[in-house]
Order: sequence, then structure tokens, then C-alpha cells
Amino acid sequence: MTNLEPRVGSSDLHPSGPLPATAAKKSNSVARRAAIAGGVGTLIEYYDFAVYGFLAVIIAPLFFPSDNSAVSILSTLAVFGVAYVARPLGGIFFGRLGDRRGRRHSLVITVVSMGIACGILGLLPTHSAVGVLAPILLVLVRLAQGFSAGGEVGGAATYIAESAPPKRRGFFGSFTPVGSTLGFAVAAAVVGLVALLTTDEQMESWGWRIPFLLALPLAYLCLRVRMKLEDTPEFEEMAEKQQVTKSPLSDVVKKNPWSVLRVVGVAIAMNGSGYIGLTYFSVYLINDLGFSKDSVYWTSAIAIALACATFPLSGMATDRWGRKPVLIAGYLAYVVIALPAFMIMGATSSIVVIGIVYFLYMVLNGVVQVPAFPLFTELFPRTVRYTGVSLGFNIGTIAAGGTAPYVAAQLVESTGNAMSPAYWVMGVCAIGLLTVATIRETSRKELPA
Repeated sequence: MTNLEPRVGSSDLHPSGPLPATAAKKSNSVARRAAIAGGVGTLIEYYDFAVYGFLAVIIAPLFFPSDNSAVSILSTLAVFGVAYVARPLGGIFFGRLGDRRGRRHSLVITVVSMGIACGILGLLPTHSAVGVLAPILLVLVRLAQGFSAGGEVGGAATYIAESAPPKRRGFFGSFTPVGSTLGFAVAAAVVGLVALLTTDEQMESWGWRIPFLLALPLAYLCLRVRMKLEDTPEFEEMAEKQQVTKSPLSDVVKKNPWSVLRVVGVAIAMNGSGYIGLTYFSVYLINDLGFSKDSVYWTSAIAIALACATFPLSGMATDRWGRKPVLIAGYLAYVVIALPAFMIMGATSSIVVIGIVYFLYMVLNGVVQVPAFPLFTELFPRTVRYTGVSLGFNIGTIAAGGTAPYVAAQLVESTGNAMSPAYWVMGVCAIGLLTVATIRETSRKELPA
């Protein structure tokens, strides 16, 4: 089996020369391999994580039977949010592992653990079979998924950033949000295909299990890709110079608290707006507006996938003009379009119009996601980078990502106003604007040593 310890080559290190050793090792070809491996792994991880959201309407009565369908949906979305409770713990665990043993080592374990947890979810008994034990098991498995996901994005972002040339870090860094967002598109497509090939009765009986079980072979494929990777030049040099810290969490909290808080603020804006499109839209369109499940699944898959194709453009923009201008433009655009987007969705009966609105909303999701990931890595020194990014990102995600679909559904239920989730989007983007105002531009520079 491939050795999981970081590979260190001292012959490549020339710290006294005009160019840092890590910079000399970085090339477009190395960055491309890192970006593809990181993006594909993140895609599979987020496919595993997202399937639950697209199946929420179907599995709600299976695990949370109720005379009131809204109660079942809210309970199911609450469990979606419960998974995020474990994400900071996963970020701390895998961040420590990645900062002490190597980025690659941690990323191999995350994809395996997520795949196993997703496969188990597909085998769970429902409420009709085991009663109250069913939702308890569902919560436990979702907690395991959240723990695993907590180490994925921070690790992928760190791995790619440390492998990319400074002037193209935004472009190659876009593969992380492409992977995470495309995972939702693949999940929507798989759920849509299964729904197309089964009757409603079959889907509710056993068809919903298939997308979860598909995670097992996907995880195996990703494992094979990641096992072939070497660690990043940054970590290799850090290990060679014996700069590996014994306590990354303690160090990052004591020495970089403001950087962690800035990541939290940007993550709140990014996830609070993004998860409305990635998860809540499908529930809203099916449950509240009455669109058919098949049409919503396929519309979601196509809109998200097409939007992902624009993400590298945002990466190139952030390399050219900087992280801050692109982020600010994205937040302001969301504030402007959030309410009209919900108004149009509520007023139209055309799935094509829905698809166009969905696409535009998710394009903006790329504008606010893509600059964020390289920015996160540029705020921390390499000794605590994985831990710092994972900790801040996961705190922001639990605050506004996992809770976003539940809050949106609860706002509609309590106010009777289907437009109310738009104000949530505006609020989280305001937090993003305030946070970015406190950050100095970090693009086109070497990562902090």
C-alpha cells in the first residue's frame, strides 16, 4: 500500500536562493493535478452529503411520520442541519491531522469515512420498521457525515493553494467550489434518474436508498486517485525544517484569532446564501409551489452544473482584480436579486423560467465562493493553515449553511410569506460585506510561511 507519510526531498530545498523552494516546485502541471484530485474528491464528498437534501421530501414521512407534512419536512431539514453540528469537530480533528501528518493523509481518510457513512444511511430501517429508533439512527449517521465533511473543504482548499503558483491560485482554487457545488448537481441528477425509472411507490419503498448506496463505489474511485498524490511542497518543506506544530488548534486560536473570525464571517455569507439555492429551492419548488419532483431534480442538476462551468471565470477574475472586489460585487448582486428571484419563482408556472432564475442565482454563488477559498488559505501560516481554514469555515457553515434550509422553511411557515427567505440572503451578505471590509487584499502573493 502507498505510504501515507509525507514524502520529503531535501535536495529540492534552497532557502538561501532568490526563489523560495516551495515556489520553485509549483508549476501549472502540479497545480492542475492537485486541483483535479481535490475537486473530484470534494465533488464525491458533497454528492454524499447533498443526496439527503434532495431526498428530504421523500424520506420525511418515512422517518418523521406526521399528519402535518410541514412538520415532517421541518424535522427532516433539522436533521440536515444536525450534520453541521459535527463539522467543527471534524475540522479540528482532520485539521490537526493535516497540519501534523500531511494534507494528503487527511484527505484520504475523509473521503473513505464519508463514503461509508453515506452507504450506511442507504441501509437504515424506517420508522415503520423500528419506530423511534429510525430517526435516532438517521441523526447519528448524519453526524458521522458532518464530521467527515468538516475536514474535506479546508483540506482540499489548502492542498490546492499550496500547490498552485501565486498568480493563478484563484483559478486553480476554483476547483474546490466547483467540486462541492457540482456534487449537488450530480446528487440532483442521480435522484432525478432514480425517480424517473421508478414509480412513486417504488421510490418511497426502496428507490430512495440507491443514491446513498452509490456513494460506496464513488468513494473507492476517489480513494484510488488520492492515494497516488504526493503531499504539497509547503508541507514537505515544513516537515523538512521540523516546523510542524504540536498543537495546531491552540496555536491558531492564540496567534490567529482574527483570521479565524474573518473566515467565519465570509463563510456565513457564502453558505447562508448558497444553501438556499443548493437545498431549499428544491423543497420550496416541490412542497410549496407544486412542481413535480422529476422536473425540479433535473432543473436543479442542469442549472447547478451550468453555473459551475462559470466558476473558473470567477477564479480568473479574482486573480486579476483581487479577492475583495469580486467578493463585494457578489454580495451586492445577491442583495439586489434575492427578492426578485423569489418573486419570479412564486409567480411563474414555467419550469424553464425557474431554471433560468436558478442558474443566475447559482452563478452568483460561484462569485462569492471562488474568491473565498484562496482567501482563507492566504490568511494563515502553513503550520496551522489546514486547521485555521477548517475551523473558521465550519463554524461559519454551521451558523448559516446547515441552518439555512431550515430557517428558510421556518420563516415561510411562521410568516406565511414565501418571499421571507430572501431577507435571510440579504442579511448574511451584509455580514460578508462587513467582514471583507476588515481584510487586506491577499491575492498574487506567496502564502504566509
